[in-house]
Amino acid sequence: MKIKNLPDEFEKARPVMQKIESAGYEAYFVGGSVRDTIIGEKIHDVDIASSAYPEEIKKLFKRTVDTGIEHGTVMVLDNNQGYEITTFRTESGYQDYRRPDKVTFVRSLKEDLKRRDFTINALAMRENGEVTDLFGGIADIDKKIIRAVGNPNERFNEDALRMMRAVRFASKLNFNIEKETFNAIERHSSLLEKIAIERIYVEFIKMMEGLKPKQGIDDMISTNMYLHVPSFADYRQQLSNISHFKNLNLNNEIEVWSLICFEFGLNREQISNFLKSWKASNDVINNTQTCCYALNAIQNDNMSDFLMYLTGENLLLEANYIASFYDCSIDNELLKKQYSSLPIKNKKQLAINGGILIKNGILKPGPMLGKALNAIEKQVVIGNLDNNTENIINFTKQYLKE
Repeated sequence: MKIKNLPDEFEKARPVMQKIESAGYEAYFVGGSVRDTIIGEKIHDVDIASSAYPEEIKKLFKRTVDTGIEHGTVMVLDNNQGYEITTFRTESGYQDYRRPDKVTFVRSLKEDLKRRDFTINALAMRENGEVTDLFGGIADIDKKIIRAVGNPNERFNEDALRMMRAVRFASKLNFNIEKETFNAIERHSSLLEKIAIERIYVEFIKMMEGLKPKQGIDDMISTNMYLHVPSFADYRQQLSNISHFKNLNLNNEIEVWSLICFEFGLNREQISNFLKSWKASNDVINNTQTCCYALNAIQNDNMSDFLMYLTGENLLLEANYIASFYDCSIDNELLKKQYSSLPIKNKKQLAINGGILIKNGILKPGPMLGKALNAIEKQVVIGNLDNNTENIINFTKQYLKE
């Protein structure tokens, strides 16, 4: 196969490739960028593999950075762009089921492609668009199949994260996992427990944001992978429920976790513990808690102005989107209009602050100041108090007497 109309990302990198080839070495675009170009997906960056060793690459180009020199990767800086060039290599000795104990640089493209995970990712393309396909990747793209390169049992024992990548690609591309590869995932699913949860997190979120997350969830259940990721073991039925939502299309990790936590029936504390087990950031935990609280209010027809205010427009709309899977969402335009009509959108918009109250001798620094400001904020939001300095000062004086 030869690709005639190369995306700009390839065109810009061609001079780098040509310079490597003119020095007598081989150079190929490899991996996802080649796969996505064949499929017709947009690409975002390119990976280059070469028969040239790192020191040979560094001699060819004036500006380089050793980004992963121990694994054969050197970044070449050309026309304000950085291109990572990785030497063909073989890998061996995966004692931690993730990283090779030994990396050996080789001159053979075939040896390099043999170590890759799936046939659709084991494609190589020269700078002129000629594609090398040694393992039937193009045919598998045509058949919409995820198939391991070589023996799938070996591939997953080398790197257990590849099992998550398999279900992620099945979801992202709306492909099916080939039978032997699927059986090998089922056989070795427990090896996921050897993998850092941060890596599983990334693959899981990408899976849930794919074209067909149902495929990914169903595959995780059928292969028992769900038993070997944090806190999923007791929620098989709930995961199955999620996979059966019509038009399941999630846009970000807050929507992913909010849907999961809501379907699992988790309260605020449980959401925190659940997401901590996944090593989620504090921002993700807080936003998921807020989104789920709003989602409960929407479902129970109990959404108030103050809850809208506390939630914020973005999370409010995300909660409402999740509510649509449960057929209880509010009209989006109406929701936006209600939010827009709030007197203030954040505490900084109050006509008063703690400094003003202290300066006017109404309050001193301390816990009571915070309580008073919270009371002021709520009364302004729900429309019981006009947002001007005089009214707020009078309200505060009365509040302190009660």
